[in-house]
This record gives sequence, C-alpha cells and structure tokens, in this order.
Amino acid sequence: MAQPKKPRTSRQPNGASSIYLGKDGRWHGRVTVGVRDDGTPDRRHVSRKTRAEVTKAVRDLEKQRDSTGVAKAGQTWTVKTWLTHWAENIAAPSVGENTIDGYRVAVYHHLIPGLGAHRLEKLEPEHLEHFYRKMQANGSSAGTAHQAHRTVRTALNEAVRRRHLATNPAAIAKAPKVEEEEVEPYTIEEVQRLLLEADKHRNTARWVIALALGLRQGEALGLKWEDVDFEAGVVLVRRGRLRPRYKHGCGDKCGRKPGYCPQKVSVRRETKDTKTRAGKRPVGVPEELLKLLRLHKEQQDRERVLARDLWVEKGYVFTSPTGEPLNPNTDFHRWKDLLKAAKVRDGRLHDARHTAATVLLLLGVPDTVVDRIMGWGPASPPGCAAGTSTSPVPCSSRPPRRSAACFGAQHRTSSRRHLEVPCPA
Repeated sequence: MAQPKKPRTSRQPNGASSIYLGKDGRWHGRVTVGVRDDGTPDRRHVSRKTRAEVTKAVRDLEKQRDSTGVAKAGQTWTVKTWLTHWAENIAAPSVGENTIDGYRVAVYHHLIPGLGAHRLEKLEPEHLEHFYRKMQANGSSAGTAHQAHRTVRTALNEAVRRRHLATNPAAIAKAPKVEEEEVEPYTIEEVQRLLLEADKHRNTARWVIALALGLRQGEALGLKWEDVDFEAGVVLVRRGRLRPRYKHGCGDKCGRKPGYCPQKVSVRRETKDTKTRAGKRPVGVPEELLKLLRLHKEQQDRERVLARDLWVEKGYVFTSPTGEPLNPNTDFHRWKDLLKAAKVRDGRLHDARHTAATVLLLLGVPDTVVDRIMGWGPASPPGCAAGTSTSPVPCSSRPPRRSAACFGAQHRTSSRRHLEVPCPA
C-alpha cells in the first residue's frame, strides 16, 4: 500500500529573514542587509534566549536596513583610523591644497587627540558636544571648534556613504555657536599711517595694493609681471599663492621640522588658478599706484643685479631679495610688524581687503562694480571676461577716478620719490 505523501513545507524566498532554534538551546535569527564586496549576500546574525526576543531583534535589524542602512561589515574602524584614512586617502586627492590644510589641522591637532579612541560606530552626538565644550574650555575659539565640527561632519558623511556608519552623529550634534564678527575697516588716518610706514621698507607696493585694490593675500603674492599691463592700467588676477609644504631631503636626520631642513624639498606647487570665474578678473589701477609699481620694478631690477647668480627668476611682482615668491606666513608676520610700527590697531590682513571695499562704496562706486573688483560677484559680462576684453581697460573693472585727497594730501616719502597716497580704486 502506498504511503501518503508528507505535506510540503513552503520555503522562504531567497534573501528573507529566518528564525530558528539552535542546538545550543538559543533562538537565532539571520537577516540579509546587503551585498559584500565579493558579491555574496551580507547576512547578519542575532541570538537571544527566547523566540520573542530574537523576533524583535530581527525586526529591529530589518527596520534599520530599510531606513538608514546597516553599517558595512569588515574592518573595525576607530575615529582615529577613519579620520586618518579619510584625510589622506579620500579628501587629499579631491580637494584644494588650502582645504586639505584646514582638514589636517582639525583632524590631527584637535579631533584625533580628543576623540580618536572611540569605536567609530559607538561615537555619539553627546561625545562630540562634550568635546566642543572642552576645546573652548582649553582655550580654543568658537570658530576653531566650529571648524572641527564641520570637518568631522564631512568625514562621517563619507563614512555613512560608504556604509561604515548607519547614521552621522555629527549631523545630530549641536555645533558650537559662533558669534558673527563685526569687521571694522581701517580709517583714512590709519591707512595714511600704514602707507607712510610701508614706504620705509621693501615691497612698499605690496601693502598699497592690499589697501587700495583689496586683493586677497594669495592673489597679491601670486601676481607676476606678465599680469600687469602698464599701458592699459590694469592688473589681471588669475592665480593665488599657496602655502608651501616641504619634506626632508636629508632622510629626517637633521632633527628639524621639514620646513627648516637644510636640504628641504618642496612637495607643493607654488600657485594655483583662481577657483571661480568671478575670481579671475581684470582690476583697474589708479595712476599713482601704476607709478609705484614702475618704481618697484626698477628696484627689483637693481636687486637682480646685486644678487647675481643667487637670483631665481620666476617673474613674480613681490619677491625675496633673491627672486623667490614670498611665503604667505612671512607676509602675514610682516603685516603684523607694519601695524605695530605704524601704531595702528591690530587686525587681520584680510581687514585691508574690507577696507578697500568700504572705501570704494563710500566713493560711490556701484555695488556690481565693487563685486567684480573684489572677485565676489558673477563673472564679467561678455567682452569683459579675463582674456576676452578687446578694450584697453576691461569695461567694468575700473571704478571712477577720484582725487587722492580721499586719503589725504600728498606726502614726501622717505626715499627718492614724491608719491601721492592713492585712493583705493
């Protein structure tokens, strides 16, 4: 007699979660949360004492998978190892030199010392908020703490995107509050004192350009003589000087920092092109400043003769006595020395840029023209874009000429020339 067939049990579809009682007496659950790097299913395992407990754990894992995603299996990251990997292997090849410099300061000087030992997936918003408060209690400014917050948020966003994290705790943590800093431009009297003091030193025109044209530090230090059109009365801003970086040329035997190694080797280009079309712009130059630039060029020619074989010809407008481009850090300290010598209140070098913009507005220069001069606004209209203008002076780049009386009367300089203090236009 034929045996009756046993009823067939339905099989779970591929990829469905499963719950079963193991030989160890515990209940187990398995959930497919994605695909591994080798293409096989990424099945996660949970184990509990009762069926109800394991069912809840499976449902929670499914909910996490379907909403925010489950962290990728594999390497166990700490905050230190992830931030180091992110800064050097992910961010560095894809962002500008100045940006990665800022990231590295935040990562190596603040984030890793303060948070580096945490397991990446265990980092909580409260850890970050406590860290920001501790930074400020130890003397860091709110701006520095906020920069650390922006950096870790960016780094952890990438960890989420790559499924090393399910959510970004830095996106939840409250960022340090930064009070908006009110910029107070220098007064006319302060500008006069600065220009008089600058005339006693090398590279006088460097500071006149900062106060009169409002060029950014990198833009001024990146100027080359090929960018100066004396006939048209225009300088073309199209590159910025980068902060130099070096490595040891001695095999790290000298015991000094790479920048002070006697055999140091540069590992960074000197300049980069301006990053926006608005930043690449022609700027009209007043006649008084053109005269000063001509005198500056003559002085540089004399220095070239004196330096002989030591001179390095690179074509920069502002150089060391041997022709090398100026280091932005050295330039910053010379600005601070200039403020002290002129008995002018302390301020950032960037405040000179704000001063130029304010004076232009006070002179009645239209906002749109000021935006183009400063490199804030949209790119110049057709016929005025850098390298495309056919007129001797780019159409929107030169503000109305004003008398030098806007900065005071003429003054006799300490050297051989009679220079009118230029109006910043």
